Amino acid sequence: MADKNHELRKAGLKVTLPRVKILQILESATDQHHLSAEDVYKTLLEAGEDVGLATVYRVLTQFESAGLVIRHNFDGGHAVFELSQEEHHDHMVCLESGEIIEFFDDTIERRQQEIAEEHGFELVDHALVLYVRPKGSKATRQEGIVRK
Repeated sequence: MADKNHELRKAGLKVTLPRVKILQILESATDQHHLSAEDVYKTLLEAGEDVGLATVYRVLTQFESAGLVIRHNFDGGHAVFELSQEEHHDHMVCLESGEIIEFFDDTIERRQQEIAEEHGFELVDHALVLYVRPKGSKATRQEGIVRK
């Protein structure tokens, strides 16, 4: 608990029970790193915590402003949150399951840098999201884009 208090203070936030609980949920989300505000709210309810959905949204927005979390708007604006990490990664979003897969590729990172430089720019930041579907899935076959 002292660890969470320190993280919140370091981010310039007052330590409150809802903030501590939400930070704990985000940190313990090992199987699903990207949680929506609704996911966090449901987890709080299941744990018997009396925190409203509006509070969850407000705390997540405060965490984002403080740099504790990153908000992603995958698949049409549905916001999900992940804890800020020091190491960069990109994402793949499965259009069928909604699963979000994190990945890192040296070649992609190098090419992005080269492309920016070729056009006379310095790459400051980027976000790469690949929208994917399992090979051979029914939706892929119906669209006629099965690749062999």
